[in-house]
Amino acid sequence: MRINKYLSECGVCSRREADRLVEAGHVSINGKNAESGSQVEDGDEVLVKGRKVVRPLSKVYLKFYKPVGIVCTFETREKNNLKDHLNYPRRVTYAGRLDKNSEGLLILTDDGDLIQEMMTARNEHEKEYEVRVNKPVTEEFLQKMRAGVYLKELNVTTRPCRITATGEKSFRIILTQGLNRQIRRMCNTFGYGVVTLKRLRVVNIQLEDMRPGELRELTAAEKDEMMRRVGIRS
Repeated sequence: MRINKYLSECGVCSRREADRLVEAGHVSINGKNAESGSQVEDGDEVLVKGRKVVRPLSKVYLKFYKPVGIVCTFETREKNNLKDHLNYPRRVTYAGRLDKNSEGLLILTDDGDLIQEMMTARNEHEKEYEVRVNKPVTEEFLQKMRAGVYLKELNVTTRPCRITATGEKSFRIILTQGLNRQIRRMCNTFGYGVVTLKRLRVVNIQLEDMRPGELRELTAAEKDEMMRRVGIRS
């Protein structure tokens, strides 16, 4: 098995991030620095930054209500990181991040295939958000958001999306991509500031009645339906 896939299946990171770790010289196999494309065999000792990583016998699938102020990283040097907040006994990582000032649903897992699938932009998996802004939502604003918005700072036009007003200054939006601070950038383009932003759904997984900071295991039905929708065989 290639080293990037091995690290992904260990829940260390995505395959792309694993490639960067290898290139930076942070990964070793049996005491020798790994290279891009290095193979891992049964019984090999793999270290990442000096710490041994082992593939678990079974995989874990969690949903977490990320509170505002928690940073989507497991790097302990970062204040208010996920690792310290969760204190979970298994090494997991997120399949799609939320920025520090946003809250809501995070999918956490040590299933590298799921992480890879969810982090690949071309797969267009749905993510649903509730957003409150600083001035009244108009039909003109909604139409412009639906059509796709050119983000000058990223030099990209967002995909068309579904968006519906839910109050005088609030709306619900469904995206199929995850650009950096996408909703905030889209709103700023039309002179709107985001006051609160909450992710309610990822694919079929719902935030439901969870409270900030709460962690739950996915039910078998939730997990199986998610895998079916993203195209991964159980």
